[in-house]
Amino acid sequence: MNETEFKEKLVAINRITKVVKGGRRFGFAALVVVGNQKGSIGIGQGKSKQVPDAIKKATEVAKRNQQKIPLKDGRTLHHDVTGKNGSGKVFMRAAPSGTGIIAGGPIRSVCEVLGIQDVVAKSLGSSNPYNVLKACVKGLKSQSSPKILSAIRGKKISEIILKRESE
Repeated sequence: MNETEFKEKLVAINRITKVVKGGRRFGFAALVVVGNQKGSIGIGQGKSKQVPDAIKKATEVAKRNQQKIPLKDGRTLHHDVTGKNGSGKVFMRAAPSGTGIIAGGPIRSVCEVLGIQDVVAKSLGSSNPYNVLKACVKGLKSQSSPKILSAIRGKKISEIILKRESE
């Protein structure tokens, strides 16, 4: 993959203070989401004494930890999904074309870099961006696409899609 393919989003920056004999030492922690807008996503954390270095480290980690997520028509989810990480819970619902990304904070940035155009999402429980992001990715990974279902059940993809649309 080329470096230009990826879209990066800075989700959060934390300032950490260490009190030493001469005063305070500041450090920074960055949380970054990277995706190719075609169903691949990675999240990364980086720490450094300066903000730009922390962001750079986090971006490199995110690029290394890419995961594939199945998308329906390359624009929305296959079905409603819930994800949980620690106390952070995320509920994401597939939406019809033209809805847009109705989500806040970290979930919105995940959807933007992943290439999801239509989704309705709600973050429940913790508002900690680390937990919300991880819960979001866990939920997206738990999705089952018709391709996966057809392989498990030994049926054709068309049979599964017909069954879904008749409901």
